[in-house]
Amino acid sequence: MALNQRLDLRQGQSLVMTPQLQQAIKLLQMSNMELQAFVDQELERNPLLERDERPEVQKQATDAPEGQTDMVSALASNTGAEERLRTLDTELENVYTHESRADAANRESMGPPPDSGWASLRPQGALSLDAEGTDFDATLTRQPTLAEHLTDQMHLVLGEPAEQLIGQHLIGSLNEAGYLIGDVASMAETLGTSVDHVEAVLTRLQACDPPGVFARDLKECLALQLKERDRFDPAMATLVAHLDLVARRDYVALKSLCRVDVEDLKDMLAELRALDPKPGHAFGAEPVQPVIPDVIVRPSPEGAWIVELNTETLPRVLINNQYLARVSANAQRSEDKVYLSECQANATWLVKSLDQRAKTILKVAREIVRQQDAFLMLGVQHLRPLNLRTVADAIEMHESTVSRVTSNKYMSTPRGIFELKYFFTTAIASSDSDGDAHSAEAVRHRIRELIAEEGENVLSDDTIVDRLKASGIEIARRTVAKYRETLGIPSSVQRRREARVQSAR
Repeated sequence: MALNQRLDLRQGQSLVMTPQLQQAIKLLQMSNMELQAFVDQELERNPLLERDERPEVQKQATDAPEGQTDMVSALASNTGAEERLRTLDTELENVYTHESRADAANRESMGPPPDSGWASLRPQGALSLDAEGTDFDATLTRQPTLAEHLTDQMHLVLGEPAEQLIGQHLIGSLNEAGYLIGDVASMAETLGTSVDHVEAVLTRLQACDPPGVFARDLKECLALQLKERDRFDPAMATLVAHLDLVARRDYVALKSLCRVDVEDLKDMLAELRALDPKPGHAFGAEPVQPVIPDVIVRPSPEGAWIVELNTETLPRVLINNQYLARVSANAQRSEDKVYLSECQANATWLVKSLDQRAKTILKVAREIVRQQDAFLMLGVQHLRPLNLRTVADAIEMHESTVSRVTSNKYMSTPRGIFELKYFFTTAIASSDSDGDAHSAEAVRHRIRELIAEEGENVLSDDTIVDRLKASGIEIARRTVAKYRETLGIPSSVQRRREARVQSAR
């Protein structure tokens, strides 16, 4: 077989993850605390960056018209970048510095220089081949906080979006000892739901680890731990109800009230002393960090909603062009010029990425508020079915972008502070072709109401399906059974048997 050489010219398209695109994606999915730490590192690394602390510019970047924000103005003040944009018909990410295209390709194939800003694009905790780049601190483990420990269990215990909203609110109302502070009635009023709904969620969360968490007082905390050990009998319940006598060591009165002898009373007191009165202290090694919302939603006098970014969480950086001009004039060596060019490019892209991140978060938040207006007005029972595609199509963005925006971002509303992803819930189709889809949570709430109102005429799952269809909700029987089980409601056979037992009594 003969071998020969041939030169071909081919044209194709491919998606290249440039360092600039990687930085924009990384910034978009960062929380506000991670973003502050990242910007602090860039300020230390890049001498051309400085923090904008002028009081007259401390306002939202989105208040100005498109393309007229302070950060973009700082970008336009960069003479070199502005000149390249004016002379070349291309985007800024396609523009090289004054180095040749071949030099740039060789430099990118060798990886970023040690002092460049793109070195920070390596994931935190990732190991590099050089010993200096190894982050050994990131390999160390830490004990999870009480809120993190309970949040992981909450996703297993509560499957409904509305219940998870209530559960997240309850977790945020715990003190360091694991006790629930605040009134359930006021929480229900804030969330726009019933007290029974919050109590039902609280009862399921009280079964989480550690035993005794979510208790409202010491008696309830001890009772929960005894129930977990299957030792909460009538005698022990009487003992827990009279802790004041236990503190006074009035054993004669306790023996009479509990109707036990001396030996049984000693055993009961020993079990009581073995319990943990403050179960949350096992997770209290790390101070609790308050949740700082990225977006603030408040009602306007006209009846609509005002959606604005929390300016306290937005890091504002500018490019010091005066310092750049002064240093560039004194740069003689080619290495110094390359270093300044890299710092200038990194600073320019950081400013632009921060501006784009703020605009994207605000655009997604406004669409979520528009879609979930009924929730803000009426409560969690009126959550509208929403998915990433609906929001992405409305704001003309990709679903992955919306997914990154809704991760680790929080919204402050009149009903509390919620993570953006909690506003997304599945939909149940309407039996009417022209009707709107129903939220899964709203359907569950309707099933709960039908069963609560059934009385002696116990409704079967088929009957519930027929009544839901009559009200415009198209749903299958197996879906009704699944929702009924998630609500902790027994089957119609069990409910009918329990009704007979109660009537016999």
